[in-house]
Amino acid sequence: MLARQLLTLGAIVLSMCAAAPLSTSPDWQGVDQALGRPGAEQPDGVRRYSFPRSDLRVTLDGVALKPGLAFGSWLAFQPMGNEVMLMGDLVLLQEEVNPVMSRLLDAGLTVTALHNHLMRSSPGTMYMHIHGHGNAVALASAVRAALALSHTPLGAPAAATQEPTAGFDAAAVDRILGARGRLNGSIYQFSIPRRERITEAGVPVPPSMGLATAINIQPLANGRAVTSGDFVLLASEVTPVLRALRANSIEVTALHNHLGQEQPRLFFMHFWGNGDAAALARGLRQALDRTGVRLQP
Repeated sequence: MLARQLLTLGAIVLSMCAAAPLSTSPDWQGVDQALGRPGAEQPDGVRRYSFPRSDLRVTLDGVALKPGLAFGSWLAFQPMGNEVMLMGDLVLLQEEVNPVMSRLLDAGLTVTALHNHLMRSSPGTMYMHIHGHGNAVALASAVRAALALSHTPLGAPAAATQEPTAGFDAAAVDRILGARGRLNGSIYQFSIPRRERITEAGVPVPPSMGLATAINIQPLANGRAVTSGDFVLLASEVTPVLRALRANSIEVTALHNHLGQEQPRLFFMHFWGNGDAAALARGLRQALDRTGVRLQP
C-alpha cells in the first residue's frame, strides 16, 4: 500500500513539473523594452547593448572624434540560468558622474572603476565601470534610470544612412594586426580576446563582457588615422606594452583596473595615436605581441 501511495505521489509531482516548466533564460524582450533598444547577441552567449554619446562633440588635438572611437557606453549581460551577471562602461561628463553613481548604488549595483580614457579632449569625459547580478529586467531598469540623469541619448538608435567605409586599407591593417576588424559606422574596430580563462568572483567571464583588447581606428585624410582603445594585460605584460607603445609614438593615457575580484588579476591600458594608419597598426602589433592574446596565424 505504501509503495503504491509513493508511486502515485511521484506521478503527481512529475505532472506538476511538466505543467509549470521553470524558466531557463532571462527575459530579453523585457530587457529590450527597459533599455529602449534591442540587444546584440555575441558568439560567446553574452547580450550587449550600446549607448553611443552622439550628443557630445569632442575634439582632441584638433580632431573631431566620432562616438564609436571612444564614447560608446555599453552594457553586457551574461546569462546565469534565469538571472544574469551585468557589466558595463558608462561614458559621462564630469557633472554627470555623481548623480548617476548615486542612483546606481541606490539600486544595489556596484561601481568598480571611475577614470579617464583620454587626455586633452574637450569636453573631458569620465568612464564608470559597473557590475551587478540578479534579474535582468530589474538591472536594466536601474541602469536606464541612472542614465536618465545624464544627457546620454536614450531613444531608439537611428538607422545608418549610408554604407560605411573604412577610409584606409582595412585589409592591410588586418594583416598587420593579425586580427579581423569590423566597421561600426566609420570606425574600424577590433576585439581581440586573451587566451586565459578569466573569472570574476569564481564565475567564468566571456571576452565580450569587456575583457578583450579593444582597438578602434578613425580614418582621417591622406591615409592618416587616429586610434584609441585599451589593452587587457597581466601584471607581467604592463611594462613591455608600455615600452612598445612609447617606442612607436603612441601615447599611454591611463592604466587601471576595471573589475574587483577577477582572476588572473588584469590591468587595462588605454592609448591614443595620431598618424599614418599602417604605422599606427605596426606599433599596436608590437604591443600585442607582448601580450597573451589570440591572433590569427
